Amino acid sequence: MNKKHLTTAAALLLLTSLTGCSWFGGDGKPVDPPAALVNFTASMTPVIQWRGDVGIAGDYLFTPAVTTDSVYAAGQKGTLAKFDIATGKQLWRVDTDSRLSAGVGVGGDVVAVVTVSGMVLAYDSNGKLLWRTQAPGEVLAAPLVAGGKVVVRTDDGRIVAYASGDGKQDWFYQRRNPSLALRSNAGMVLEQGALFAGFAGGKLVGINLANGAVGWESPVSTPRGATELERITDVTSNPVVAGATVCAASYQGRIACFDARNGTSVWAKDVSSTAGLDVDGRQVYVSDDKGGVIAYDRTSGAGMWKQGKLLNRRLSTPSVVANWLAVGDYQGYVHFMSQSDGAFVGRIATDGSAIGNAAMVPLAHGLIVQTHAGGVFAIKAE
Repeated sequence: MNKKHLTTAAALLLLTSLTGCSWFGGDGKPVDPPAALVNFTASMTPVIQWRGDVGIAGDYLFTPAVTTDSVYAAGQKGTLAKFDIATGKQLWRVDTDSRLSAGVGVGGDVVAVVTVSGMVLAYDSNGKLLWRTQAPGEVLAAPLVAGGKVVVRTDDGRIVAYASGDGKQDWFYQRRNPSLALRSNAGMVLEQGALFAGFAGGKLVGINLANGAVGWESPVSTPRGATELERITDVTSNPVVAGATVCAASYQGRIACFDARNGTSVWAKDVSSTAGLDVDGRQVYVSDDKGGVIAYDRTSGAGMWKQGKLLNRRLSTPSVVANWLAVGDYQGYVHFMSQSDGAFVGRIATDGSAIGNAAMVPLAHGLIVQTHAGGVFAIKAE
């Protein structure tokens, strides 16, 4: 059965986070308009340390990659660039001669991107092309580069690992997707040799990076409802690993945490999220589909607080930054909140364009942010 991408308003939940789609109906009247920004007394002052540019994202979502001393970013028109993380100095910039479809993966001396036709391009850390190989489908998430492999996942449920040295296929994983699924940029995360990925239909899978063997598969959520539309419950964001726990969120489903070793359920709560979550030592934070930011106790799943003043602002994945929680929105604002109660403590504007899922990478004392317009920002939180 061939997968059909959803083209109704539900699918636009993802697309509007990337584009400047209007919040008006056919009659010109507002439909769930975004909340106006509220005033508050700031207790911290985020500062933009430097800014770079790699070009627009177009119909795709681009996420930056960060190493100890560098930031890598790419844009739809084919730019791939490396910046010094401290100063923002552009160290090199290459034209891939291709339209790109996702962000950057970095590991060791390999930097990987993917074209809109599914071609995987691997460069060394100096911007020299090492190899190229054709993936078996469209790729919408940044490659994962680790353990001597470049791993990509296609939009139809396949994960392929290539040898990082020469691009030869190492192993292949495939699962059957539901007939109706959201178009998403859900990627993969790696922890202690285990690769975790969420899929359409609400499944979370743990895979051995070395050989592609499936360790376990568990349901984040279960499809329910009378129609195909009501039964969509896809994991459309990256899982997050914290200690021995891995957590994931699904659309029209739940946020759930599992034992990362065997997939045993720890706790789950009903909440719909396409943006995803982040975790710290005490809490799990999720951006829900209505623009709420919710904190749950990491151990028990008990609700701790909810920030509801960003409704319909198409929020990004939340990011734990030092002692705060940060979330981006469709106008390029980064909002900082208290981890204890969700109160606003700071806010900073970027370039006015959307900040999409996983487009903010937390640092020890700040963030690297890439916007839909192609701006790359180093923000210091102090």
